[in-house]
Amino acid sequence: MHTRNTPPESADCLPERREFFRIEDRIALDIRKLSHSGELDKNPFSDNHLEALKAEFRRLDQDIKSQLASLADQDRLVTGVIKSLNGKLDSLARIMAFQQNPLQPDDWQDVTLSEGGLAFFASPQAWQNGDKLAVRMTLSPELFQPRAIAQVLDIQADETGRVRVHTGFIRIQDGDRQQIARHVMRWQIRQRQTG
Repeated sequence: MHTRNTPPESADCLPERREFFRIEDRIALDIRKLSHSGELDKNPFSDNHLEALKAEFRRLDQDIKSQLASLADQDRLVTGVIKSLNGKLDSLARIMAFQQNPLQPDDWQDVTLSEGGLAFFASPQAWQNGDKLAVRMTLSPELFQPRAIAQVLDIQADETGRVRVHTGFIRIQDGDRQQIARHVMRWQIRQRQTG
């Protein structure tokens, strides 16, 4: 798997950061502070046993997509049925994953999300500029779980006593970035349909 390292941006550059489209969303968020640079290559979420299965799933998904592209030229009806079945299996997998590891209401947070980073609310003193964190997001309704290593770029206090923590992804796999991009695109489509 290819991992893209994104150079962190200083807080001085915050007004100029407009490389990615941002959305205001509600997602489940799991954050772990990394104590030193040696932790960047470790899995802080203790689910290494699932990585082989996830890699196999991604490989099979890519196989299906490439075969569907060639099948579409030969038989559109069969291609449509297979796409529907593939979508149905994806939905079933998400339901099963959610039932086995249900997210509690406290796990969901209002965030600003883009392919380049994440902003979320936290209690004061929880984070400092420059902190590195491992982030696992659960994006609804797809229940994608992209992960990234992020760095705190800026912290802004609000009137409620909480702070808004602005982060930039400094390490993210291309597949995870693509999941975020698809989620942002679908969010935009849903907004247009309801607006």
